[in-house]
Amino acid sequence: MEALIVLLPGDGIGPDVTTAAKQVLEAVADKYGHRFTFREELIGGAAIDACGDPLPPATIAACEACDAVMLGAVGGPKWSDPNAEVRPEQGLLKLRSTLGVYANIRPVRIYDELAAASPLKPELLNGVDLIVVRELTGGIYFGEKTRNESSASDLCLYNSYEIERIVRVAAKLAAGRRGKLCSVDKANVLETSRLWRDVTDRLIAAEFSNIELETLLVDAAAMHLLSRPSDFDVIVTENMFGDILTDEASMLAGSMGMLPSASLGDSARGLYEPIHGSAPDIAGQGIANPCGAIASAALLLRHSLGLHDEAAAVETAISVAITNGARTADIAADDEAVESTTEMTDVIIRCLN
Repeated sequence: MEALIVLLPGDGIGPDVTTAAKQVLEAVADKYGHRFTFREELIGGAAIDACGDPLPPATIAACEACDAVMLGAVGGPKWSDPNAEVRPEQGLLKLRSTLGVYANIRPVRIYDELAAASPLKPELLNGVDLIVVRELTGGIYFGEKTRNESSASDLCLYNSYEIERIVRVAAKLAAGRRGKLCSVDKANVLETSRLWRDVTDRLIAAEFSNIELETLLVDAAAMHLLSRPSDFDVIVTENMFGDILTDEASMLAGSMGMLPSASLGDSARGLYEPIHGSAPDIAGQGIANPCGAIASAALLLRHSLGLHDEAAAVETAISVAITNGARTADIAADDEAVESTTEMTDVIIRCLN
């Protein structure tokens, strides 16, 4: 198979983990006889520094012409002024909108060997295997914004079709798993959530009557995600709630560095990135955990390229590396040896081969 993959390293630890993901994809190509071509482009703060635009036209053109996009991270202290007219995060939001990737898939898998890295009691982590499906191109992040010296507003807007398509994605995932779907909203306060609940209830009853549907208010969901995480199978929610809940869910795995994500739309082209952000406090030190980025590469293989065996092989390689004791600083116990980003990547590639 031949495929063109655009790499957007971005800022902070983004270049380190994107390099790791690329090396694993190259190893997959060598092992299975594929040909992957890589093209690197700018996004975020790095793009602002280079040309004043967090998502330059050349980046947009490359992303629209490729088979999949692999992103590192955007942002950092250098560009953190919230009052700045141009910010790194604008590039990421525009990229999601441009590619039409409205469904953000975030699997949360717990490795028994890393239970001690989580702040939760080990017994609460038994059997945790869930997916959060976050609506990605609507809601308050994309709504009309106003501000003057004394007031500001952000419009939270959802249309029925936006809710239907994201809930349908989540329900199909649940149907292939344990058949349990939890929809998270704030219907006791927000009109958008009341619409969300009505549309969800109607869609599940009409198209997925075999799915067990649970509905939780977002504050209750945040609590239950920590008190009974193994009860969840697939969670679906709107943009801002999903942003918050998935960061919380990362603590189940012990570190944000472990978790991948896939942003998907109606075409095969997807956007893949670890959930951890740019981590400016450890940027340039070679100690970032590449597992989230490498697991995101596995999702790229599965969802954009249709290479399911190869995707499973990468995920197994990560698991074997963890089982055999490979640890980066964020997941290592006090008495465990610590691998650098490069060393951890090398271990995973050896397990793959």
